[in-house]
Amino acid sequence: MKKIILTILSFLFILSSSFSQKLHGIVVKASIVNNDTVITIELPEYCVNAKMPRKFKVLARKYGKLVKNVKKVYPYAKVAGIKLNKYEEILVNASSEKERKRLMKQAEKELRDEFEDDIKNFTFKQGIILIKLVDRETGNSSYILIQELRGKFIAFFWQTFARIFGYNLKIKYDPQGRDKDIENIVLMIENGQI
Repeated sequence: MKKIILTILSFLFILSSSFSQKLHGIVVKASIVNNDTVITIELPEYCVNAKMPRKFKVLARKYGKLVKNVKKVYPYAKVAGIKLNKYEEILVNASSEKERKRLMKQAEKELRDEFEDDIKNFTFKQGIILIKLVDRETGNSSYILIQELRGKFIAFFWQTFARIFGYNLKIKYDPQGRDKDIENIVLMIENGQI
């Protein structure tokens, strides 16, 4: 008798678990329009780019390198934009030119201590991308930033030094033209797609 009751209870237990349904889904907003329920779902922004044909493997490889370089350099440009805005606020409150120069030397020392080792290891292309992205973040070319913060002579010196190695600090960021690929990559990074 005990075996029969145990068998029946086991069977009922197994049977009851097979009928239980689990809820899978999401809660969405709905509104009623003309006696009809309309479901609204907010989708994340997504950047769509045309896929490159297979015959353009060289272009695809260059684009892959560009993505890698932008992903490596973009955080530094973002931090540079934030720090430059902070330093600009501090310089507005400077009472004299002497204090302003002292503050700028202190800011330059802080930046060198924090980033010099990393930036020294950047490749030539990564350096160019960094110059462009600093322009994107601040709205001013690197030359203008140096000129405003350190003076015309220092800006001229660094521009000449940069030109010796093939850089141009006066280059402007052009998100609609030649820097369109960089802009697309930055937007994908900001949207969390890459």
